[in-house]
Amino acid sequence: MAVADGAPHGVAGPIARGRLRPARRFATLTPDASEQAAEQQLESIAGRIQRLGAINLAAIDEYQQQSERKRYLDAQDADLVEALDTLENVIRKIDKETRNRFKDTFDQINSGIQALFPKVFGGGSAYLELTGEDLLDTGVTIMARPPGKKNSTIHLLSGGEKALTALALVFAIFKLNPAPFCMLDEVDAPLDDANVGRYARLVKEMSQTVQFIYITHNKIAMEMADQLMGVTMHEPGCSRLVAVDVEQAMALVDA
Repeated sequence: MAVADGAPHGVAGPIARGRLRPARRFATLTPDASEQAAEQQLESIAGRIQRLGAINLAAIDEYQQQSERKRYLDAQDADLVEALDTLENVIRKIDKETRNRFKDTFDQINSGIQALFPKVFGGGSAYLELTGEDLLDTGVTIMARPPGKKNSTIHLLSGGEKALTALALVFAIFKLNPAPFCMLDEVDAPLDDANVGRYARLVKEMSQTVQFIYITHNKIAMEMADQLMGVTMHEPGCSRLVAVDVEQAMALVDA
């Protein structure tokens, strides 16, 4: 190894500055080590160092900034996970409460339609049936058996039977949670006189807790009303409302 003008070059420089310890390095050499192999290894290491490029002196600051950003994002992620867990717990509670309320309401309405159906039809039976196991996704089918008929769904009934079955269901719901009033639009249209009488008596019974406003052209249904309001066309294109108090009218007739 040559030294020119007293300045160390190659390996001699580091040795002279004490950064390399020859005794330790020589102890690691194998018996077949050669100067040519050492030079090749040295060139390979120098090439790898050169490929690394210049040293980024700002890397430490950038690392600290990215570390702070990572801690911030980790905290945000933890908050989101906690919020998600909270929402899932709330959803589970709501689903549980919904199932319980639906089951209670279903059972009460089912009991109501089982009691009202024989009154409307003068016999027979009906009940509600769930179409699925999950109470949040299930549907409800009305199974009805009018007097003298086999048990079937409401889709297989006649128009009048469908109307009476739907009426029993509506009244069962009203018994569970009465509304201030109920409007019925020509419900008795497909019914014969016998069924109209049952319908009118049921409306009269339910009117103790619910005010009914119903539209009808049937005389039997009109006789059950307390107040009659008729729409007439006295002149072409001009409608007129006529109100009659049934009790006052009966008093005038008796007088």
